[in-house]
Parts: sequence; C-alpha cells; structure tokens
Amino acid sequence: MLWDRLRETGLDNGLTGIGVCGVEPFGDVRATLEEREANGMSGGLTFTYNDPERSTDITRSFPWARRLVVAAHGYLPEAGTPRPMSPGTGRIARFATEDHYRPLVRALDHVAAVLRAEGYRAEPVADDNRLVDRAAAVRAGVAWWGKSTMVLAPGAGPWMLLGSVVTDAELAETPQMVRDCGTCDACLPACPTGALVSPGVLDARRCLAHILQAPGPIPLELRQAVGDRVYGCDDCLDACPPGIRLLETATEDRGRIDLVGALALSDGELLETYAHFYVPRRRAGYLRRNLLVALGNAGGGGREVEVAAGCLLDSDPIVRGHAAWALGRLGGHDARSHLERALVGESDDTVRAEVGHALAAAGGSPDDGEA
Repeated sequence: MLWDRLRETGLDNGLTGIGVCGVEPFGDVRATLEEREANGMSGGLTFTYNDPERSTDITRSFPWARRLVVAAHGYLPEAGTPRPMSPGTGRIARFATEDHYRPLVRALDHVAAVLRAEGYRAEPVADDNRLVDRAAAVRAGVAWWGKSTMVLAPGAGPWMLLGSVVTDAELAETPQMVRDCGTCDACLPACPTGALVSPGVLDARRCLAHILQAPGPIPLELRQAVGDRVYGCDDCLDACPPGIRLLETATEDRGRIDLVGALALSDGELLETYAHFYVPRRRAGYLRRNLLVALGNAGGGGREVEVAAGCLLDSDPIVRGHAAWALGRLGGHDARSHLERALVGESDDTVRAEVGHALAAAGGSPDDGEA
C-alpha cells in the first residue's frame, strides 16, 4: 500500500515514470567511468567522474540507505521547439529553456514527504554528483540504456530528467525493462561531431553539449560545428524514434534567443538570466564565449559586427579571443577594421593569435599575430 501511495503521489505531481531499486553499487558503471577517465574520453568531465566510487555507491553518502525511489519527469512538450536558425539568434537545448528540474524536485519532495510521514528517512537527490541517476533509472525499471548513452522510456523517449529519493524503507523493487534499442542506431550518425563513436560510447571531447559547459576556449576545429547553439545539443535526441511522437507535440516556439541582446547584458544580468545553466566557476565570460561563437555562425549585419567588436575590449581574454573569431566569421570591411585595430593594441599572445586567424578568415592581412 505504501508503494501504491508513492507511485500515485509521483504521477499526480507530474512524473512520467517511477520505480524502486536496491542500493547495491553500480560496479559496471564505475568501471566504465574509470575507463573513460583513463583513456581521455571523459574529456575533462567532472560531476560523477569526480569520485566514481562515491557516485556509483549511494551508501557512501547515505549509509542508512536501503532503497532508491527513482523518478523521471518529461520536459516535452512544455519545452517547445526553437524556430529555424536566423541571423543574430542562438539556440538553447530543450532541457534548458527554463529550469525544468523544478517540477522534478517538487515531485520528489512530495514522494519524500509520504515516506517521512510513515516514519522513514527520505532524502531527494536530483542533478546530484553523488548518484549516477541513469544507472538507477535502468535498475528501477524506469528506463533502458540507449545507444546514445541517454536512457529512454516508452512514450517519453530521451526527453526526461531523472532524480531519486534515498530511503531506508525496504520497499519491493520494481522489475527492470526487458527492452533495448534493437537494430536502431539513428542517434549515432545524427551527432554533428561524431562524438558517439560506437553504440553506448561517447567521446566527450567532441560532444558539443559538454564543450559548451566546459572551461577554456572552445576548440577551434569544433566552432563551426557549434552552429547557433548557446547551451546544450539536442541532435541525438531529435533523431531518437521512441521520442519522435512526443517531439511532434512540442510545437511552441521556445529556445531561440537574441544574441545581441544577451551580449548587451552585464555579467550579473547574464548570470541571473541564465541562472539555471551550469557555468564553470560562475564566470560570465564562458557564457559570452558561447554567445559569440553562435553569433559568428548565425551571421548578421552591422549590429552583430558592432556588438562583437565591443567584446574585443572585454577584460576577459576568453571573450576577446572568441569575439575575434566571430568577427572573422561575420566578415566585411567593418569587421576587418575592428580586427586590425585590435591586433595593434592586444598584449595577450593567445588573443593575438585568435585575431590573426580571424583576419585571415575575414580577408585581411594579419601580421605575425597569426602565428
């Protein structure tokens, strides 16, 4: 009867799936994390990679844990679909059009409250590096592993966020799904950079969703592939057949932003506007970096050139370097003039190199700053 109440509470609060699993360590997942870290394919990912022993054994953080009540919350159709690419605009992946974790966390809180009312301990965990939530979802029968490394569920496909309630209530475990992707591998060729090197294997060094959240410059060879993306990438999800029917209902125009308007915000305003984004060290320059690459790829006219040129004066060399790249992509006489002036006054060698490459791309005549 307790499980029935938990399930009903979760579904009444918007969950698309809920199940229960044991808390035994996910040994196979730990081995995979350690292997990816060793061969470099983790690409500097942190989160559950920080401590694989802890993230694959929930009892390391909660010694009293006996079960995980695992939940999925679908964010379609509410997250909508961005309109086609247009000059001066950028795209945000559907999971981040707003803080879609909020309804998931709210539902987990309600489930935890039911358990506590019965005298059990209960702690929600969502978007938490103490638990590899995809592994828990598979064990609890909420989803199955997809070849994209995402987990999939009937009806929702990959369009869902995951969380759990850790509890000492020894609930009966729900059965795992007897299901997989079969012969379908639509996600693999859909990846714009070939980051899905084989079924279930992701090279994070080429994953745009990771790169747009990582510190440092965006690798030069991947900037055109970023396209108009500002945060996240939906390409492998878009291609996934189990999610297509739901995707077709997400017709509201959402997820496209004015890049010039975003770049005009102060650092504080930018971080506040996109407070639900993961930004390394909460450094606004990394968001500006993304916006500038999207600006260069999306194209535009005079206002786009002027806002990129303004970023050549930013105190952050990451911003100045990517502003130069954007101007190189935008091209034209005005862009070249701004780059030539920047090359004269720039003291940072890395930024000088960026300006030199941008001048060459824009049809200018860089000096030794191109080297």
